[in-house]
Amino acid sequence: MKNTHNITDRFTGSVIFTAEIQVGDDAPVALRLGAATAVAIAAKATLRHADLRHADLRHAELTGGDLMGADLRHADLRHADLRHADLRHADLMGADLRHATLRHANLMGANLSHADLMGADLRRADVMGADVRHANLSDAKL
Repeated sequence: MKNTHNITDRFTGSVIFTAEIQVGDDAPVALRLGAATAVAIAAKATLRHADLRHADLRHAELTGGDLMGADLRHADLRHADLRHADLRHADLMGADLRHATLRHANLMGANLSHADLMGADLRRADVMGADVRHANLSDAKL
């Protein structure tokens, strides 16, 4: 069963991408939003300022994704692949990034406060100006 799900701009509410997903209408919004995000990144869509709050992106392949300024507060990004992703000024407050791969990701000015980065791979990531107050960085590869 194929359905569509819209990804909207966090500031204007306008649709920035419509994804055809293989997730039922009765699935939780977090799961539908996660599936739509994965489709958008695979299509090389720009998701700047996307509203991705609470998205279920566990194990998602988001390599090279343009997520600059995206709202990823409380998103589940456990084991997600975010290598070379543009996360400048993204809001990742309270996000679960345990064991995520963020090698070479651009996190300049990102809000990572209260994020769980336990075991995350941040080697060669640019974190200049990122807010990591109260973030869990235990066992993270820095």
